Amino acid sequence: MNGNLIIKNASQLVTCSGYKAKQGKEMSELHVIEDGAVVIEDGTITAVGKTADILSDSVAESKYDVVDAKGKAVLPGFVDSHTHFVFGGYRAEEYSWRLSGVSYMDIMKRGGGILSTVKATSEASKEELMKSGTDRLNSMLSFGVTTVEGKSGYGLDRDTELKQLEVMELLDQEHPVDIVRTFLGAHAVPEAYKGNEDAFIDFLIDGVLPEVADRKLAAFCDIFCEQNVFSIEQSRRLLSKAKELGLKLKLHADEIVRIGGAELAAELGAISADHLLQASNQGISDLAESRVMATLLPGTAFSLKEPYARARYMIDQGCAVALATDFNPGSCFTESISLIFALATIYMGLTTEEVISSLTINGAAALDRADITGSIDKDKKGDLIVLEHPSYHFLSYHIGVSSVEKVIKKGKLVFDKKEGGLISC
Repeated sequence: MNGNLIIKNASQLVTCSGYKAKQGKEMSELHVIEDGAVVIEDGTITAVGKTADILSDSVAESKYDVVDAKGKAVLPGFVDSHTHFVFGGYRAEEYSWRLSGVSYMDIMKRGGGILSTVKATSEASKEELMKSGTDRLNSMLSFGVTTVEGKSGYGLDRDTELKQLEVMELLDQEHPVDIVRTFLGAHAVPEAYKGNEDAFIDFLIDGVLPEVADRKLAAFCDIFCEQNVFSIEQSRRLLSKAKELGLKLKLHADEIVRIGGAELAAELGAISADHLLQASNQGISDLAESRVMATLLPGTAFSLKEPYARARYMIDQGCAVALATDFNPGSCFTESISLIFALATIYMGLTTEEVISSLTINGAAALDRADITGSIDKDKKGDLIVLEHPSYHFLSYHIGVSSVEKVIKKGKLVFDKKEGGLISC
């Protein structure tokens, strides 16, 4: 396939049309075209509309690959805007400990927790990380993900942090899924800096951040802004320097304790504030007013048996909400978009339409890419999914099971469930 593709006869063409995030009530507006068609040329969408209008004499089907989507719904490819998918080792035994009631502190004493992954990632070769990263991207693709964010943060030193980012850079070149890289060097406090967190922030600012920026290894800088991890002032200091160096900003904010992370994200003009389980009313208001994306991660709350973020309240207050998996080896070891649909609709009070917006155009906006992906609009990337069913409602109705039949990336068919899955990588 050469990136020239026509999709025709879609029972529903769910365009999610727009070039910026949808806020509040806008998230329910999917702009559905019945019996829809899309034309993609050289990987870019050139026409969108009803099949009868699009397939006129001006479009010679013989010049294109053709997907007949009769009886099937077509949507933009999903954007998973918060993951930690490049890491070494696993923590399955630790998860079983947690299920049996062992506390996080006791797990740490047994050698578990994030520092276990830091050790395994440090010891893993680039080749090993490339192999496991490819396998995870393949699985994400099967759920309809065409763009994913990937964070470093399992090094807490210069070399391993750079290694993670370099692996993601290579994967972005080799794999159909687009990868947006985020530097999360301030993911936790290394043992050597316990009690001296300011010195660790100095180390990142002086010893790692400039190289990340100079080599363009990441588009974003993130920090775990949390009680007993990094304070508001430490977060402000690191992120302000990152912004000065040309990186865009994200925050792990107000996940465990309400310390004002949402307010800081609004103050600094971050692209997104993520988690937000404990975000205050003022913080939510600030996010809405400043148009900072509220990226919510229901899989993590589910896995940790914690209350979900107040998604319904946030949308009603005018926030632009994105949803993501938070795929990682500890607190949320899943890349299942189907699970996110179930949790968001059943437990967080979102409609199916709002969830679709949160995983398409708003997911793209959370990566500052709403101008090029996240919707089926002219001049955007030809990233689409074809469902097995005639309606987008099956995405929440078919609980926990992927309804994605085909995935198209830049006008090329890269996944087809009926043909055995992955087509090209």
